[in-house]
Amino acid sequence: MQETPQEHRPEGAAEGGEKRASWWRRLSGGLKRSSSTLGEAIAHVVAKRQLDAATIDDIEDALIRADLGGDTAARIATELRYGRFKSSITPEEIKEVVAAEVEKALLDVAQPLVVDETKKPFVILVAGVNGSGKTTTIGKLAAKFRAEGRSVMLAAGDTFRAAAIEQLKIWATRSGADFLAREAGADAAGLAFDAVTAAKARGSDILLIDTAGRLQNRSELMGELEKIVRVIKKVDASAPHAVLLVLDATVGQNALSQVEIFRKTVGVTGLVMTKLDGTARGGILVALAAKFALPVNYVGVGEGVDDLAAFSARDFARAIAGLDE
Repeated sequence: MQETPQEHRPEGAAEGGEKRASWWRRLSGGLKRSSSTLGEAIAHVVAKRQLDAATIDDIEDALIRADLGGDTAARIATELRYGRFKSSITPEEIKEVVAAEVEKALLDVAQPLVVDETKKPFVILVAGVNGSGKTTTIGKLAAKFRAEGRSVMLAAGDTFRAAAIEQLKIWATRSGADFLAREAGADAAGLAFDAVTAAKARGSDILLIDTAGRLQNRSELMGELEKIVRVIKKVDASAPHAVLLVLDATVGQNALSQVEIFRKTVGVTGLVMTKLDGTARGGILVALAAKFALPVNYVGVGEGVDDLAAFSARDFARAIAGLDE
């Protein structure tokens, strides 16, 4: 397909291209620690000897250490073992194999969050453990939805922390979203009930509900989260329409147990992986996809509004392999 001539390019295409290039720089830069660790391991192994069985085993071990998961590492090793590769394969060729297999593993889970416009408000409950980046993620999502022209309400359901309430209020002010909160220590389920009721009354397009960070191994805290869902359903039986679990990429393998418990407790519909720029363990996203097959809606590589974007399997695969766009 020929490229659209510059003089006939649709209005906004150049801007879209710039945004695309800007996001790629953020993503590849954010995954630099992960890709560098993986690239150094591959280069070290390949430099030692030719592509024989022992070399492939070492590459597979390096992929597992990068948190890509045993299944994906095994598929890459199989491709190297039986593919049409010369014994003098280069690190770049191995990276291409890694990128191709990672993309295959992620294609089915790379799903954008779709807002059902027949649901008003479209209720999004955001959960996760302490420090995962829930409140910041909600603020970024509010800014994105507002930029799309949607009316948004933010509900400060993390009633345990006054700082979280204040932080969400700042995000609401920045994005022009409505804001609902109670005093610190108030009942979170009661606030969620009030928020859905108020958002309905105001005709809000989207309601984003923050929740307190909770450890997945604390049953009483997870029970409170279940209560919030039950109370929401008293106002709207179909809500929450999306339950996003925010995961901190720096926790590595611990993310697997978080998904396991939260999924059983509140029926997680999608994942948001944050802090990919702060870790060499970005491959955990591949392991999560292989084990749970839950949609990955967004990934984050920084603190800015533009550092959160819809998840792309190809972009992620090439960035984590250390390849060009």
